Amino acid sequence: MQTIILCGGKATRLYPLTKTIAKSMIKISGKPFLEYQLDLLKKNKIFDIVLCVGVFGEQIKKYFKDGSNFGVNIKYSWESKALGTGGAIKNALPLLEDSFFTMYGDSYLLFDYEDAENYFKRSNLPGMMTVYRNENLYEPSNVLIKNHLISEYDKKNHKNTFKYIDYGINAFKKSIFKNYEKEAFDLSEIHQKLIEEKKLLAYEAKQRFYQIGNPIGLREFKDMLKNNLP
Repeated sequence: MQTIILCGGKATRLYPLTKTIAKSMIKISGKPFLEYQLDLLKKNKIFDIVLCVGVFGEQIKKYFKDGSNFGVNIKYSWESKALGTGGAIKNALPLLEDSFFTMYGDSYLLFDYEDAENYFKRSNLPGMMTVYRNENLYEPSNVLIKNHLISEYDKKNHKNTFKYIDYGINAFKKSIFKNYEKEAFDLSEIHQKLIEEKKLLAYEAKQRFYQIGNPIGLREFKDMLKNNLP
């Protein structure tokens, strides 16, 4: 399934490292983080990629171009101003298929993409959030699940009933964003809308998530590579 990677943020939590480069272009063992993401997607038979880019987007396009040198097909959706994670996806609609995955430009997620795609398509629901049973281990848990659906999602107000955390990959039908009137908004607004309508499916990932959005996450990702690469 086509996958959007959100690469347009300023990555202020990684300053000064990201003051002059895109977070996706942080080099780890000699290659940009985004290259690790593309390699992972390729291994999971995902070749159609849309990159939502803004600040330092030219750096990303200069290196990756159309993706052919990396075995994938890359299209670019450009943001001339900050649109938020939801607005960035809406801005990319002309490039999108009817159903697609979304992932963040700082996430590295080891799970069964094909199984998740099939689960989503069988449900015939308009949205799916992947979750991980976190129990506040890596970051504060923020999701409650009932009857295979997301029943609560709150990134700011954490409750004892929250055992899961959003894993970093979503699946959506394009129609959700077509009918959303706002230009700039956070993706969590779409999540909340679907939760209210009881239409946000939950898919549980079994392996922990990795991210480079902050110095601790970056260090953990580097450690994971050392332990898994020859």
